[in-house]
Amino acid sequence: MATLTAEMKTFIENNLGWISTVDKDGQLDLGPKMSLFVLDDNHIAYHERTSGQAYENLKNGSPLVIAFANLAEKKGYRFRGTVTLHSDDAIYEAQVKVAEEKGTKKPAVIPVLEVTEIQDLSSGATAGKTIEKD
Repeated sequence: MATLTAEMKTFIENNLGWISTVDKDGQLDLGPKMSLFVLDDNHIAYHERTSGQAYENLKNGSPLVIAFANLAEKKGYRFRGTVTLHSDDAIYEAQVKVAEEKGTKKPAVIPVLEVTEIQDLSSGATAGKTIEKD
């Protein structure tokens, strides 16, 4: 597993993230997820509330890629890894409580990305370069 630094965790907390999945026909699906959060040093998760195309893709085995960027800072990160869908366990139950506390819709599932690769999306010579890979 790749490890998220304190700086990356703060960046994730303060910027909008986008997820990308692919369907069984190879069509990409890309969209923002306002519920993305750091679960721990090696995992990023979100509340899947829409049960839309991304969720269908993940159920069918799609990889998950998560990216965060800040235009003003010209900085960003891309995270790759393996995804596990949590719908009936302690992770799910804890996040249902978070949704209730925030007054948001109950998630259908909590996709959790085990980060195995972190890439730099900052502008300049390091753009797209791997920072850490498991």
